[in-house]
Amino acid sequence: MRNSIQSISQLVSWRRWGVAFAAGGLSVLAMAPIFAWPILFATFSVLVWLLDGANVRNLEPATGGKILVRRNLALMWRAGVTGWMFGFGYFLFGLYWIGEAFLVEADKFAWLLPFAVSLMPAGLALFYGLATALSALFWRRGPARIIALALGFMLAEWLRGNLFTGFPWNSLGYGLTGADALMQSAAVFGIDGLVFFSILIFASPAILMDANAGSAGAIRWRFPAAMLLVLIVAAFAGHIRLGAAPSGATENVRLRIVQPNIPQIEKWKPDNRHWIFQRHLDLSRRNAALAEDGLEGVTHLIWPEAASPFFLADSQDALQLLADLLPASATLLTGAIRVETVGHTASGQEKRNIFNSIYVMDHEAKILSVYDKIHLVPFGEYLPFQQMLEAIGLEQLTRLRGGFTAGPGPRFLKAPGLPDFSPLICYEIIFSGTVNNGTVRPAWLLNLTNDAWFGESAGPRQHFHQARVRAVEEGLPLVRAANTGISAIVDPYGRVLHKLSLNTQGVIDGVLPKPLAATIFSQHRGLILFILVFVAIAMLIFLSKDEGDAFQ
Repeated sequence: MRNSIQSISQLVSWRRWGVAFAAGGLSVLAMAPIFAWPILFATFSVLVWLLDGANVRNLEPATGGKILVRRNLALMWRAGVTGWMFGFGYFLFGLYWIGEAFLVEADKFAWLLPFAVSLMPAGLALFYGLATALSALFWRRGPARIIALALGFMLAEWLRGNLFTGFPWNSLGYGLTGADALMQSAAVFGIDGLVFFSILIFASPAILMDANAGSAGAIRWRFPAAMLLVLIVAAFAGHIRLGAAPSGATENVRLRIVQPNIPQIEKWKPDNRHWIFQRHLDLSRRNAALAEDGLEGVTHLIWPEAASPFFLADSQDALQLLADLLPASATLLTGAIRVETVGHTASGQEKRNIFNSIYVMDHEAKILSVYDKIHLVPFGEYLPFQQMLEAIGLEQLTRLRGGFTAGPGPRFLKAPGLPDFSPLICYEIIFSGTVNNGTVRPAWLLNLTNDAWFGESAGPRQHFHQARVRAVEEGLPLVRAANTGISAIVDPYGRVLHKLSLNTQGVIDGVLPKPLAATIFSQHRGLILFILVFVAIAMLIFLSKDEGDAFQ
């Protein structure tokens, strides 16, 4: 066994990169919808052994600072390239489904598919290259290198979620959320904190194969045993938490969620506007068994993102149909495309801003409050350098001239008969720690989305799982309405109470669960990350005192 691992460590050039790429690709199996998270014990250990080879040091006495700098830069480069190849495999196989969106209008966008499915993973993999490059500075035999790797990845994942608008999809922390009991740890550490523990736990078996020499050899079994104990304790604590009494239901609230299942290719064709809107109306009159009940007993009707394929507020006919639909006791929460005139050009043409919005509407179809999406999707809802790229003929997938405009916030809304809630449109739900405006804690989360762009792929399933983890982080119930699925009501423990699967036309009737008390993460999210960074650095400083543990 040790000979095989030594062979992995001694791989160089394209062989090392190929194995790193394969390990990254296999790591995707730990994520939704497969959740084969134990595979990370193998793939993360392989990554450590590959980095062992990349970090072999020439420890001949250095005669000057320049030699030391060059040596460290060379180590960081080799480790960084290895980490980049791991990340490229991880994101290439984990985000393949993005290509589905370019096939919706294949005649216009299919030529971009190869670039989208390769360049985006290549760019995201730079963060993983940065993580392994930084870890090279602390690479020592024994636990030190695992701690360094965990710190590097935690910082890299935080940067991935915040830089350049951020895209924290399939953060490595989700490897510890595949089981409901383990998912409860997110209420304490959040997904970025779980990145740290994910690397510590799943990479720890690599130490078992260290040579039995020096202090690292003497304790090579203790660190993996300790990490296994952490995993067991987390699962046990999560199991106890899940055994607690349900949070209960919000009084006098009866929800109806409509999932119309409109194919994306049909969504925005002008001739389809009538039947699409009519399908929403027809389903709204039916209960979960699809029997007509005229919205009897329903207090709040919920439609998905951009439910109406036209400017709803500007259509008097559509507003009248809504007024005819809604009983006096009902309120509609719906996704809508909103237009706002902001001036005129020199030639007299209107200048408009277009928003991806949520409307709260009363039984007379009057708009009571509005939320405009803050976090827009690059290349989907807008183009970076919009005017310049449009001038050379490029357009985003929504094909809206000028792109959508980001809203100003805040991240909570009010509706009659409902406690305040945090509205999150589409992938806004994947951003950890951003579900409130910093001063007001909402009582629940509303996620309206349209995942029809991505067909039957893993994308919508990954999206739904990440939404569930947001509920656990905040201790808040989640209500989700999706055009083609997955629609659901999720309790504040992340448990799915009601669900409509992908590509299903239907209705969910249910109550709104009550929130839990504010979680540790929701109260101290910044402090949690700071403490983990401080502890990791302190441990590295302590372990680095034993220079005999350095790779030779």
